[in-house]
Amino acid sequence: MLILVLALAMSLSSSACRADNSITSNAPSEIPTELSTEQANRMKINIRVGNEVVTATLIDSKTTQDFISLLPLTLTLEDHANTEKVSDLPRRLSTEDAPSGSDPAVGDIAYYAPWGNLAMYYNDFGYSNGLIILGKIDGDIEALNVPGSVEVTIELQAQ
Repeated sequence: MLILVLALAMSLSSSACRADNSITSNAPSEIPTELSTEQANRMKINIRVGNEVVTATLIDSKTTQDFISLLPLTLTLEDHANTEKVSDLPRRLSTEDAPSGSDPAVGDIAYYAPWGNLAMYYNDFGYSNGLIILGKIDGDIEALNVPGSVEVTIELQAQ
């Protein structure tokens, strides 16, 4: 009888935990759910392609912060596999805390760590190990969807 009472008590005490065995909490989250206006402005870039300016919003990561430290930057983007425009960067970026890979979508700006290059996707592509998403082009990407190479200047948006 004592064993049954103990089993029942243990069963009831474990019901305070979720099914994934983590304890629930009503404490406010320490992680902000929205970027402040200042952070959002700081994370916007302009990509100048000829006479056109394409804007993009960067995510907040260590790799992105390292990329921002290189700006302003003028690059010649070469076409790769009719999917993306790529260019080597002046140096390799930090991959600290980065995911092991990503599945880019149209408009994504990414860093491909194995080659140390920047990639801007104008067509969909599959998962790639070593690919770290830096951000996304805000609007139309047609300025990049042109044959051959294209020279771009990337800079932080003026505050």
